[in-house]
Amino acid sequence: MRKHLISLAVLAPFFGVGFATVFQHISELASTSYDFIIIGGGTAGAVVANRLSEISKFQVLVIEAGPTNEGVLNSMVPAFAFNLQKTIYDWNYTTSLEIGLNNRSIDYPRGHILGGCSSHNGLFYTRGSIDDYDRWAKTTGDAGWSWKNLLPYMLKNEKWTPPVDLHDTRGQFDPSVHGFDGMMFTSLPGSPQSIDDMILKVPSQLPDQFPFLLDMNAGRPLGLGWFQASIGGGERSSSATAYLSRTFTSRTNLHVLLNTKVVRIHNTPQDSIPTFTSVELDGTAVRLTAKKEIILSAGPINTPQILMNSGVGDRESLRKLGIQSVLNLPSVGRNLSDQPIVLVSYSINSNDPLLDLSTNATLQALTLAQWEFNRTGPLVDPAANLIAWSRLPASSSIIQQNGDPSAGSNTPHLEFVPFSPAFEPVQPSHSGGMDVALVTPSSRGSVTLNSADPSGKPNIDLGFFTTDFDIRAMIEGIKITQTFYKAPVFKNYIIEQMAPLANATDAELEDFIRNTAFSSQHAVGTAAMSAVHANYGVVNPDLRVKGASGLRIVDGSVMPFIISGHTQAPVYAIAERASDLIKETWK
Repeated sequence: MRKHLISLAVLAPFFGVGFATVFQHISELASTSYDFIIIGGGTAGAVVANRLSEISKFQVLVIEAGPTNEGVLNSMVPAFAFNLQKTIYDWNYTTSLEIGLNNRSIDYPRGHILGGCSSHNGLFYTRGSIDDYDRWAKTTGDAGWSWKNLLPYMLKNEKWTPPVDLHDTRGQFDPSVHGFDGMMFTSLPGSPQSIDDMILKVPSQLPDQFPFLLDMNAGRPLGLGWFQASIGGGERSSSATAYLSRTFTSRTNLHVLLNTKVVRIHNTPQDSIPTFTSVELDGTAVRLTAKKEIILSAGPINTPQILMNSGVGDRESLRKLGIQSVLNLPSVGRNLSDQPIVLVSYSINSNDPLLDLSTNATLQALTLAQWEFNRTGPLVDPAANLIAWSRLPASSSIIQQNGDPSAGSNTPHLEFVPFSPAFEPVQPSHSGGMDVALVTPSSRGSVTLNSADPSGKPNIDLGFFTTDFDIRAMIEGIKITQTFYKAPVFKNYIIEQMAPLANATDAELEDFIRNTAFSSQHAVGTAAMSAVHANYGVVNPDLRVKGASGLRIVDGSVMPFIISGHTQAPVYAIAERASDLIKETWK
């Protein structure tokens, strides 16, 4: 999903900032010294801030580069999620010229708002497979990162809630794998779409390719089932709304500093092992001091950027930019993994009036009025109501010739999101289709510095389609989509596949992919975990930076491998476990 509905204004730009513990400028802080300083109030940082401040003796500061999330309508309304791109709530990054995308540079949105990408993303709540986490445990030598041991943290994070239309959800999810007493709301779709009944017939018509899947979050996400999202009561649920709500920001030991960008962290010079104790902010000479730990939660792009600006990274690369090396960790910024998407569109035969939602201003106003009145209607869901996952067979020539980059047999290679033009408009009008994502890519990219200027934007190279497996798997994904829409149920719905894909050769499909693919915006791995004595990686299994003291990283950058799904659910789990690890250190 990438397109968006009409852009809407912020309801109340500074709503809620009157609380004494939420500040707009460093000059408002009563102290420049805290026990813990968390850099980034995003998906992970907000969790850690909440959990550490549960201990009243800990003085905790969260520094967020963006503004408050409160009153931002385009963040609150699920269907408006993508309106936040190219606004003040977005870092507005673009990638370098991508070799695998025919030297195209593409937009790379990231959340520049309290809650980070959890306030900015497409709201997909997917955990991936059992295998994904068991591979983390094997890679790090720490069983605490296994599915079995992380599942309690997933449940601790989650507060399952009924959809707003209160329809009967029996047979649409498995209650035994969900949390009902956690922090962040999750739910099923709250407004039916005209295509739902057709899609639900696919498992009976194509049972081998798309069996019905009761719950995508039970650890074996293979098949077709109901979409789950970070939504409660018809509104987005984010780390900001769940973990930094007014209930928590009223804690006297928790301070939140907004609109403040961290550019470097500094170590104590006399220590033989670098001990990081202070934080440098953009545009001020004031430094903030952490008495116990600095926790870097700036995300997979900004975390490695801050590290490298601080002299933590590949020594030779930093030297060439004139940055003094403090800690030689060549893995910083490397190992970037992300999931490419292509949009496969079809002209369709439908008289559903909601298909014009993305282009009809009157209809948009009516549906927004309904949402504002009682949080119901088509705007309560981000895009799709059903989602499918597929795995290439082991006998596939793609795997036989390239190996299998997935974590195991429970793990899909491809994700399929059938979309309606109501939420993802394509030209011409009344065109629908499928977003196809490669969720287990073998290609790797990087984040590097342009210069020694810490305020500059980094180089982001996604490395898309730089391996044979990735391009061939995506070609197969398009073919699977073609099979999907040939199911008998779509006979009178699908008119034809849009050019240039109809009857395309593999070479033509490859050209289409390289010319049109875009990103899921799920970058991970740029400060990856590894075993304690490994000669690669950035953090140990306890998330402390290798060879340093006083510095821990808690965000998606620590994932050694991307999961076979969207990344917010595992980031929440990482942050919940990290909070316990930090508490255990300082108990």
